[in-house]
Amino acid sequence: MVIIAYDIPNDKRRTKLAKFLEGYGRRVQYSVFECFISLDEMRILNEKVKKLVKEKEDNVRFYWITNDSLPLVLTIGSQQPESPPQFYVL
Repeated sequence: MVIIAYDIPNDKRRTKLAKFLEGYGRRVQYSVFECFISLDEMRILNEKVKKLVKEKEDNVRFYWITNDSLPLVLTIGSQQPESPPQFYVL
């Protein structure tokens, strides 16, 4: 799992980033997303996000959380993060 947290003062860039990230994960707070993607996908996503923000004005952080660490996450007011199912039945 990757946690993406951001602080972007510009409304237009912040909204654009949030809408973009909705295609990659679940919004759990106003400026925090949980994304179940691989480490390689995280690196690719990081490069894409760099094109949407201004490095001198904005702050975006990517935190890699291993599957072994998921049970150690503590939450208040929401459910524990769960890995997506490995298989879907259609």
